[in-house]
Amino acid sequence: MWEAPGGKANPAPALACKPMGYSDLSTRLTGELLMDHDAAVRSEVYRFLVEATRAPTVPEVGGALGLGQAEVREAYQRLFIRRVLVLGEDGETILMAPPFSAVPTQHRVRVGSREYFANCAWDALGIPAALHAPAIVTSRCEQSYEPLTIRVEGNGPEAVACVAHFAVPAARWWEDIVFT
Repeated sequence: MWEAPGGKANPAPALACKPMGYSDLSTRLTGELLMDHDAAVRSEVYRFLVEATRAPTVPEVGGALGLGQAEVREAYQRLFIRRVLVLGEDGETILMAPPFSAVPTQHRVRVGSREYFANCAWDALGIPAALHAPAIVTSRCEQSYEPLTIRVEGNGPEAVACVAHFAVPAARWWEDIVFT
């Protein structure tokens, strides 16, 4: 637990970091290797998700990278702490790899022949941006439940008469990212 400005408690774990330039070379190299290892796991998760339109399992990531399942789980935990992945209660099922949702949502994004789920309306616009590809975003109005379709091209989304409402301020999203 750490305290955010204004005295609010934040359940996100605090990371203990040594300042740059510390003298223990073996510790520094281990940290750099873990970061490279985590970057490889993160890249594989996203590569798999983009190609398969679903999140990979721990064995799938391990197999692609030549890593043991324990190594992948440990990397997932570090990526979770850094807010790169959102994991299920089992600590290994990926729920979110922002802007992608690994669970079905009302926010769908069609890019070519592939369809992705987004975590929210904002992330639905983030998927075409991340993929550098035109897309069609479909969702619904949460007040009227009317369907909503937005075409996204290289220069951004088309103008659509709609309002996006963020019920929770962005500074508090990670207090319960699945709810937000």
